[in-house]
Amino acid sequence: MEKVDASLWIRVRNTLGEGPCWDAELKRFYWVDIEGHTLWWYDEREDEISSFEVGKQVGFVIPKVTDGVVLGLKDGIYEWDEINRDLQKIVELDDPDGQLRFNDGKADPYGRIFAGTLHLEDEENQATLYRVDRDGTTTTLMDKLTLSNGLTWSPDHSVFYHIDTPTETIRQYDFDMKAGTLSNGKVVIDFADEDGFPDGMTSDTEGCLWIAHYAGSKVSRWNPSTGEKLLEVHVPAPNVTSCAFIGDGLNRLAITTAREGMDEEALAEYPDAGSVFIIDTEVKGMPLYRFGR
Repeated sequence: MEKVDASLWIRVRNTLGEGPCWDAELKRFYWVDIEGHTLWWYDEREDEISSFEVGKQVGFVIPKVTDGVVLGLKDGIYEWDEINRDLQKIVELDDPDGQLRFNDGKADPYGRIFAGTLHLEDEENQATLYRVDRDGTTTTLMDKLTLSNGLTWSPDHSVFYHIDTPTETIRQYDFDMKAGTLSNGKVVIDFADEDGFPDGMTSDTEGCLWIAHYAGSKVSRWNPSTGEKLLEVHVPAPNVTSCAFIGDGLNRLAITTAREGMDEEALAEYPDAGSVFIIDTEVKGMPLYRFGR
């Protein structure tokens, strides 16, 4: 099994960096700091880093077909207008007790959002994976989850992969592209003996999965057909949260990390924890999909 080292790319001190994605049209790399309540982006054309404080926990960012992005915030999914810097709620999270928040989310090739929640007190069976159609209609795809996390599709979009972090497994489902439904779920990767816990995830054009190890200082690449681990990417930060392919060739992997839960000794050992790291890859990633028509 091959092992490589990631290098520092964007030095920031995110409390909980997450949700990386690449907008190829704008040549922008987006990510969020969940506990920092901030949307971040790097504009490659301008070689400039920008941020916007959204005022509450923010789990994911997804570019829209039209201008702007949608954000998964504590209490719902919002459209964000970059010019006016305002947020407009398009989906209300069903959470009367205020104990949930949106976590990871992505758009599928049809322009629908797939987004999951977690329980703030880590209670089991309280989280849900939703599908949000282009008209805002919301459908429950999975319930009784604990921490809905990484999600991605196979290159032909016939398979959907999902992580419920505390189970320490990666499950696959048959995906009906037209209906947007899931069926025949089964475990394809067992993470129980791995360092850390499975967090964010993406896929490449060869059908392999790239999985972030929270509390494990790495990203690993797996063949879901065989359950074999093919590559480990060492990251000089313990809490590796997610990853996304970026660049014109989609052959660079950007990796987000977190500083939360680290004491002074750990921060002294890993001073760049909370930054974004990067590697060049020998494979191409899947392109990003946008929300909307």
